[in-house]
Amino acid sequence: MEKYNVIFIGTGHACWHGALTLTLAGKKVAMAECGVLGGTCTNFGCDAKILLDSPFEYLDGLANYQGLCVEDLPQIDWTKLMAYKKEQIGMLPLGLGGLFQNLNMPVLQGKARILDAHTVQVGETCYEAEQIVIGTGARDFIPEIPGKELLHTSRDFLDLDVMPDSLVFIGAGIISMEFASIALKLGKKVTIVEFADRALAAYPKAYVDKLVAKMEQEGAVFHFNEKVTGVEAAGAQVTVKTESGLAVTADYALSAIGRVANVEDLGLEELGIEASRRGIKVNECLQTSVENIYVSGDAIDKTIPKLTPTAAFESDYIAAHILGLNPGPIVYPAVPNLVFTLPRIAQVGVTVEEAAAAPEKYRTVSIPYGQMMLWNARNEKDIDITFIFDREQRLLAGAAIYGSDAGAWIDVLTLIINNKMNALQLGQQIFAFPTSTYGLISTLLPQFNAE
Repeated sequence: MEKYNVIFIGTGHACWHGALTLTLAGKKVAMAECGVLGGTCTNFGCDAKILLDSPFEYLDGLANYQGLCVEDLPQIDWTKLMAYKKEQIGMLPLGLGGLFQNLNMPVLQGKARILDAHTVQVGETCYEAEQIVIGTGARDFIPEIPGKELLHTSRDFLDLDVMPDSLVFIGAGIISMEFASIALKLGKKVTIVEFADRALAAYPKAYVDKLVAKMEQEGAVFHFNEKVTGVEAAGAQVTVKTESGLAVTADYALSAIGRVANVEDLGLEELGIEASRRGIKVNECLQTSVENIYVSGDAIDKTIPKLTPTAAFESDYIAAHILGLNPGPIVYPAVPNLVFTLPRIAQVGVTVEEAAAAPEKYRTVSIPYGQMMLWNARNEKDIDITFIFDREQRLLAGAAIYGSDAGAWIDVLTLIINNKMNALQLGQQIFAFPTSTYGLISTLLPQFNAE
């Protein structure tokens, strides 16, 4: 039986970051994979999404100048864009495979199952490992309703050669809102059916309401407080039905009501490791009840956002823990969250809702940046920023942003929060001018001691 120091189950960000660190530290490492190298994010998620989203971001930006200096907006050829996506994204697993090979990190092809604390079976072959790391990720959840086989997933959408003329999205979470934003820019008919009373429940309601209103102006139809009970074929189309009697017919129906952890058939139950659709239970060091078996990424049952950067962070932490470089529990920094709608919504640290519930502890400042700095905001009038300050420490504790630059800005604000920078320290930095980031910092600085 071949022996390894560490075997990772999976080759996504939850695995290969830590595997790389351990290999460079001299450990003998292997990864088991039953699908495509790189996992969901690389092949069927974030990377494909941002490639497809990019031209629509430019299109949305040009729309801010329509009637001012732009008349006819350009058209995006989705079929050509998808062909480009398949070409570019299709090369990523090849690149990863080359990296793994060059570093002598073998990929064990096949479905992995843990037989005991130190034995992993991949296909028909068994391997021995001192430590095992589970990084099997998660998948789209399909509800158990009549006609569920007619529903598509995010993975299907990101591989569409031709965009349907009409789409119905079940759920008004991140995936639906992002994909719907793209379809609307292509002039498609979009309907969103949501069980709750609002979209993007984890994000500031005021900003979500602005986004919903913008999408409605572009033609989207939202149905809230609707429980989907079934899907039926309607000729070449499908009809989504709800408990209240609503029936929405479209060319394409996509289910985006959450994701479930890939924990089945790993041998966990036999080992006494607790797991559910939410993920695998771990301790503060990301260890299961079998201490040499760790879990990383979306396969963990956790409250920390299940994002690619948190998966990579956990993978690196596990490597450091195994090497004895970080024997203590994992400590998460403030984690930025970003929705790639048009425009973006971002938040980090203390949320707007948390600050509102504790006014004695937090001070909230809302800045209508687009109206104040229109010359710097690329004519994007609706940009809005909320800063949340810790009253006692007079430090930035959280932020939320509505606007096209939200992604770049939230990263800068995350650095300020995690490094506990005060006004004096931030004021000693020089930023490029006249960038929007300079405008952001210039807007933030006076607010530290405004109270």
